[in-house]
Amino acid sequence: MSDSQNDRTLLGIGLMLGFCAVAPLIDVFAKLAAETLPVGQVTSARYVSQSVTLAVILLILRSGFEFNRRNIAPLFGSALLSLAATYTFIAAIDRMPIADALAIAFVEPFILLVIGHFFLGHVIGLRRTAAAIVGFAGVLLIIQPKFKELGLVAILPLGTALFFALYMLEMQRLSQRMGPIALQFQVALAGTIISVPALVIGNGAGWEGFALAMPEGWAWLWVLVIGVASSGSHLLLTFALRAANSTVLAPLHYLEIVSATIFGYLVFSDFPNRLTLIGIAIVVASGLYVIHRERLAKALLPPPASPTGV
Repeated sequence: MSDSQNDRTLLGIGLMLGFCAVAPLIDVFAKLAAETLPVGQVTSARYVSQSVTLAVILLILRSGFEFNRRNIAPLFGSALLSLAATYTFIAAIDRMPIADALAIAFVEPFILLVIGHFFLGHVIGLRRTAAAIVGFAGVLLIIQPKFKELGLVAILPLGTALFFALYMLEMQRLSQRMGPIALQFQVALAGTIISVPALVIGNGAGWEGFALAMPEGWAWLWVLVIGVASSGSHLLLTFALRAANSTVLAPLHYLEIVSATIFGYLVFSDFPNRLTLIGIAIVVASGLYVIHRERLAKALLPPPASPTGV
């Protein structure tokens, strides 16, 4: 590997570590905001704040917004999935520790394996299948005591994982059509266009979680920081993936659980119990093994043929 490649890889690793440090702040401030505001309002506020933040960044960079009518349907589809993932996660952390909910949501790589096998025709093999089963078993260790205490709230992060897995598949396709900042802005804008009317309708209909309340005191800051942290973390992740190979960065993503645990303890005095820690360890080990097997599978693929067939 050349020095320039090494430098880019190190840059990518540094940006990924930055993402793992910043991303849990979204959850911390969402949990703080949800103490005084309904979950639906916190979810909508995230997309309003995020779209404004990204619009300002695009204007500062003098970068185009890259609007294209052919992208409208997939953008709104992605926004719906992102909204569903966000709502279910905020609803979960409103009642349970952030690290616990995040560990359950980290079942996402296993869900992607299942989707890839049954809907995209991917061959996943016995070892990755076994790792996925073990990973789900680790999730059950986390969910079981929480389910007895909280009921259906304990399985909301599974919905987060499913919605986010589908969101990632759609975003992979959209990322081929536009720049990363413009893409994130348009998804956030679509999320705003969907969530604000839904919030008004839900409030009028008396739907639980969709009531409207005027933020007071620190809640204004919590709502603002949610959007800024969302924009910052996604930009860090995007540029990390542009600087380094995803196979190098993917294992680092699990460090987000460490930072989420630290923030959860410092802000809310939450710390995983022994059974939860065992479950987290199983989920992380299984996920890392799946990533390892994915890397080996890609390494065994034949190189693409050149245009001339040489």
